Amino acid sequence: MDELIHFTNCLILRNHQLVKDDLLVRNGKILDPQDVFYGERIWPAPKINCNGNIIAPGFIDLQINGAFGADFSNDVKDEKSAEECLRKVGKGILSHGVTSYCPTVVTSPPHVYHNLLPHLKRRQGGRDGATVLGVHVEGPFISTEKKGAHPIQHIRSPVDGFKSIQEMYGPGFDNVAIITLAPELEGAFDAIDGCVRSGVIVSVGHTKAELVQGEEAVRRGARLVTHLFNAMQSFHHRDPGLVGLLTSDKLGDNKVWYGIIADGIHTHPAALRVAYKTNYPSLVLVTDAICAMGFQEGRYQFGQQEIEVRGDEAYVAGTNTLTGSVATMHKSIVKFKKSSRCSIVECLEAASLHPAESLGLEANKGTLEYGADADLVILDRDTLSVLSTWIAGEKVYEAEK
Repeated sequence: MDELIHFTNCLILRNHQLVKDDLLVRNGKILDPQDVFYGERIWPAPKINCNGNIIAPGFIDLQINGAFGADFSNDVKDEKSAEECLRKVGKGILSHGVTSYCPTVVTSPPHVYHNLLPHLKRRQGGRDGATVLGVHVEGPFISTEKKGAHPIQHIRSPVDGFKSIQEMYGPGFDNVAIITLAPELEGAFDAIDGCVRSGVIVSVGHTKAELVQGEEAVRRGARLVTHLFNAMQSFHHRDPGLVGLLTSDKLGDNKVWYGIIADGIHTHPAALRVAYKTNYPSLVLVTDAICAMGFQEGRYQFGQQEIEVRGDEAYVAGTNTLTGSVATMHKSIVKFKKSSRCSIVECLEAASLHPAESLGLEANKGTLEYGADADLVILDRDTLSVLSTWIAGEKVYEAEK
């Protein structure tokens, strides 16, 4: 029997509230204290005093293109380089409370996907980095008119439906967890049907879709919207576009979650408040971080093109077109709380429970319910600073004191 880990004097995020309680962990799982005390008639002697701080589920980032100098789209060439990228990014984000993530690959030519996807495999996290839940492929099946920073020469339509998906991504398609595509493209609905049958999550984004097209995509099984408000039709009173999904009553019995970048740049605080007031339970904080996260100002290679970091903002080099973010998940949580004026519980669940729900993983991830994976983060109760990060009951990061 592995040793019990006993966290005491803590505020635990459970059942949508912070409760003063103890937390028991063994064999990588959260335990019910009554089963231990009354069933096994033991109580763990070694205790970890949390000093009144918060224990929350580990954060989950569904859209991270790279960080700390590593870029999944550009730097992965083989198994060795994939390992280097996954370790550099995966280990670096532990200090920001992220315990699981989806490495994100932007619009690229087919040979790039065929070469890199087989090497970006799902993996259990630990001291070498956060858990990899599968790859998020953002493109190339997107709108040329809402391409953002994606290179237009590589954008395609899935004219042959799901066959186009399989041919584009090639032999590493089994490693894909999420696909971003524009639902208005030729063949898109058939592509969505095929992805849903294959267990791949469809996220609609980088799109000029009207609301009715977004609703049909969701009825067919699309479960996510990629970075709400960004790279999509602006809200209009006659056709609100994908933003209208926030209040749509024409989704059948399906639910959709909304990735949102709360870095204070991609989404105005007023827009964050609109989303929060309208449909908070479906909001998912994503960083959309690029290779320059954690770096200083300068130019860096991002996917198939060069980007430029100016202060806290990142652009396609030589332009004013925003590319990914350089914000960390921890900073995003703090900014979301300030901008939306939400509670501590709400900002933490938007980065943990909600992304887990969007992937159908809420029984094990994004929660501290009994039986769930012991992926957790200990936060300062006043500043929400990350004090330590734990994966499967193992401490994988601790802040310097």
